Amino acid sequence: MRSVRDDDQVRPTVEDEVAAAGSELIGGPAGRRALTGLGWWTPVRVIALVALGMFALGMVQKLPCYNYGWFYGATTQYTHACYSDIPHLYSGRGFDLGLIPYFDKIPQTVSGGMDYLEYPVLTGLFMEIAARLTPGGGSIQHREQLYWLVNAGMLMACTAVIALCVTRTHRRRPWDALLVALAPAFALTATINWDLFAVALTAAAMLMWSRGRALGAGLLIGLAAAAKLYPALLLGPLFILCWRAGRHRAFLGAISGAVGAWLVVNLPVMLTHDASGFHIREGWAKFYTFSQERPVDFGSVWLFISQRTGNPLDDANTYATLLMIIGCLGLGALGLYAPRRPRFAQLVFLVVALFILTNKVYSPQYVLWLIPLAALARPKWRDFLIWQACEVLYFLGIWFYLAYTGSGDKHQGLPLEGYQLAIVLHLLGTLYLCAGVVRDILLPERDVVRRDGSDDPSGGVLDGAPDIFVLGSARRARHAETREGTRVQWGAESREP
Repeated sequence: MRSVRDDDQVRPTVEDEVAAAGSELIGGPAGRRALTGLGWWTPVRVIALVALGMFALGMVQKLPCYNYGWFYGATTQYTHACYSDIPHLYSGRGFDLGLIPYFDKIPQTVSGGMDYLEYPVLTGLFMEIAARLTPGGGSIQHREQLYWLVNAGMLMACTAVIALCVTRTHRRRPWDALLVALAPAFALTATINWDLFAVALTAAAMLMWSRGRALGAGLLIGLAAAAKLYPALLLGPLFILCWRAGRHRAFLGAISGAVGAWLVVNLPVMLTHDASGFHIREGWAKFYTFSQERPVDFGSVWLFISQRTGNPLDDANTYATLLMIIGCLGLGALGLYAPRRPRFAQLVFLVVALFILTNKVYSPQYVLWLIPLAALARPKWRDFLIWQACEVLYFLGIWFYLAYTGSGDKHQGLPLEGYQLAIVLHLLGTLYLCAGVVRDILLPERDVVRRDGSDDPSGGVLDGAPDIFVLGSARRARHAETREGTRVQWGAESREP
């Protein structure tokens, strides 16, 4: 006998044409009387296994580099599109020498000009733990291979956490997490860098918020921001949505937890003391100074403009900051003017996408930041796959371009014009998905997540809450409801008691 929760699960093969067509590979769409969520094969386990399987395929894709590409021939790792920072930074940041990140200065003979580790504290801790777990002995190449394997194992655990959290965030839509599990860009970029650690903490924070645990969500946001900068952006949408719903206490709980967790992690590394008092540690500050001083780099709109105009864009920091501020103000206005309060995942996706689009650099693994958010914000297979196709083309474009520029007179790879086209495809693909999310906010009746009467499955205490502070069309809609004496609490009838 099925539970009510199993009966209420939304099946993508029923509501999504692309998912239904794709399901023909495994026997077709689920029928009305199909048993789901029974026995061992629950949605969480199925999706976690699929995600781990795709992660393993991504590791296999790196095999040419594991065997020889990282060590023999500068362009081999590019022509096989299997580059990873992980093995290179094992020796390039002194982990093979036993140096302590942020405390020990890296010898210039191995660092390529980087005197301290240029990653936030929790990512540095992740790297250090992996280095401690890497067996010693043998050649440096063998230890770099082992270091990549150890990190891949730890990042695989992060993948399982992401799959679990995304599956459980929307209680009635667990199968939307298959978008994450089957995302080709996820598999291709998972072991390029350490971003999955921050992505896992962010996914856990969104799960905690969806369960109404504001303080716990804030603590995880703070930890995620201590591993990568972008999770701090989640506090902006929380502020707008809590303001609109009048749930100020929930926001205060989240922000106090975030600030507290970030300080607990960073203060011991951040401050050093001598006879003259406390000072900011130079090694801790390296991530922030490097981010500020870094010139325009691969994948960004600024690099495209610079290459097309010949202008080095020395003021790109200023331009990017201004665009980010203007964009955030626009998203704030959207959150307050929308006819219905946007879902938390929608605003989070838009603000992180805005950060990516305006940033001075776009590394291929940054797509990992958006994949879980896209699955929660707009679970439409067609749009998701169009965006993923653009990201895969960019993934190939950057490596083939580096192969072209590094192959001397052979010109083996993608020329500049082809790489610029790859940048444009990445920008347009992200903007396309953003446009779909904005349309769902302005026309909430077209939002597939709300089609079953839900308000905001990832909204926690905001789910079904009435609006308190609204502007424009939202104000008019609320006044109309008040005149009719039918203050609507969206989705309240679909929530569990």
